[in-house]
Amino acid sequence: MARQSHDMIIRNGTVVTAERTERADIAVQGGKVVAVGQQIGQAPVEIDATERLVMPGGVDSHCHIEQLSGAGLMNADSFETATRSALIGGTTTTISFAAQHPGQKLSKVVEDYQALAAKGAICDHAFHIIVSDLSGGNLTDDLPSLLAQGHRSIKLFTVYDRVRMGDEDILDVLWCARCHGGLVNIHSENDGLIRWMTRRLIEAGKTGARFHPASHPRAAEIEALNRMCIFSEVTGQPVMLFHISCAEGVEIVRAARARGVPALAETCPHYLFMTVDQLDLPGNEAAGLMCSPPQRELKDQEALWQALERGYLQVVSSDHAPYRLDDTGKFAHGRDAPFNKIANGMPGLETRLPLLFDAMVSQGRLGAERFVALTATNPADIYGLPGKGRIAPGADADIVLWDPDRTVTFGVDDLHDNTGYNPYAGRVVRGWPETVISRGEIVVDQGRVLGKPGRGRRLPMEISTSMRPLPDPAATLPS
Repeated sequence: MARQSHDMIIRNGTVVTAERTERADIAVQGGKVVAVGQQIGQAPVEIDATERLVMPGGVDSHCHIEQLSGAGLMNADSFETATRSALIGGTTTTISFAAQHPGQKLSKVVEDYQALAAKGAICDHAFHIIVSDLSGGNLTDDLPSLLAQGHRSIKLFTVYDRVRMGDEDILDVLWCARCHGGLVNIHSENDGLIRWMTRRLIEAGKTGARFHPASHPRAAEIEALNRMCIFSEVTGQPVMLFHISCAEGVEIVRAARARGVPALAETCPHYLFMTVDQLDLPGNEAAGLMCSPPQRELKDQEALWQALERGYLQVVSSDHAPYRLDDTGKFAHGRDAPFNKIANGMPGLETRLPLLFDAMVSQGRLGAERFVALTATNPADIYGLPGKGRIAPGADADIVLWDPDRTVTFGVDDLHDNTGYNPYAGRVVRGWPETVISRGEIVVDQGRVLGKPGRGRRLPMEISTSMRPLPDPAATLPS
């Protein structure tokens, strides 16, 4: 009897998942993984993965794409350029933001972002809904409806003029998510403290980009993280605390989880691989490295790595926030603008996985299985995307073949997004994603993008285990 024929077979590779590493072949049919093992049949397309690590495609659960910022500045990337860059870096699923500004209807905001992604996205995608205005039925009608449609992730800010929410509104959104099923992600910094520090720095003539970190002191992050953990505890509603940057933030998350608060947390490569010292440059030369919260110190890096090892942090996302170093982006207010008029953020979709592969796999810190967990499996599980982030029968065939021996030196402007610079220029990494497969289709081969704009699909989120609220909130509240 002839062996079963599949669409594609990946042979002779070392398959790495969050649970195990094994020599195995992978059979793909209809865009899905149908078998992992030995003697699994034949296929018209066979890929030899000898001496390659075969891993799930990355899931980047925090990236800003074709988004208007709270300051009214459009970022540099379209869905086409951003997802092209993501795929070259080994990421096959993005979760970006549908950003509401005051006066907008949430339902129309999401509709507009979905249309942009449907036209340009090369990889599969989902959205977080940035909520900034609860009026006009947004809280009572639009948000519950969107949650029911599978947009089960909400993003809130405690900082920035046009998008920040007050405590009572934050609690209302947490309760809405609790009642209708979803996860609330929070950018947690104390707005008043940042405003106060910024004013004092500007008045003292300390206006260059290197003073940006001083305007966002760790105390601002510490206070807001602690407050959001208390809100999660009171409502029983799960939260994801975005971009933890400091040791004290790690301790707040650890302590909250230890007392039963349903708090999850992530960090980003710029906190693991950069320090505040790198911004100590004259004038605005450090503009390309500005982000919020800012980079911290070596002791904070170590605390973050330990937190990833011990499970206090569950995800490493890119926080890709691309702005060009010109008057369309960072310098929209002029080359000599004070730091508080320079857009925050840097590109990261393409560099996230190579940086982490080099540190975790090539250099042996945490290992290949934890690399897969933190960059693919965990975000897929947390955000209710069961077909993503794994190599197993029934999962989407989103698969990356890594050459563990290839060494790459990042260049000044070598990324495939539309940002025009690489914040990691000069850094050497070992390990590179040479073949990227999305739903059984080879979309990247040796650095060439073969996937076409618009092939990406919008992914509805299921109610995941991480989204389920505590059965009894800490306070006695009306249902």
